[in-house]
Amino acid sequence: MSENTEDNQEKKISPFALMGSIFASAFGVQTSKNRERDFQHGKFHHFVIAGIIFAILFVLAVAGIVKIVMSNVGV
Repeated sequence: MSENTEDNQEKKISPFALMGSIFASAFGVQTSKNRERDFQHGKFHHFVIAGIIFAILFVLAVAGIVKIVMSNVGV
């Protein structure tokens, strides 16, 4: 095996890259390059867990914003 192939197999996605991929895919703007990187070097369960956490936080943020707006208009 060449050294370049071993480097590609050992390369992992950083937590920031994982979060960026989750945000980009949630809003439908993921690049082909990043999607290929995710499929080649990412682990499925990391994306599932991060996606679930993102979905929960997104719903809580929207509910919080709605609650704040509704209390400001007197409802």
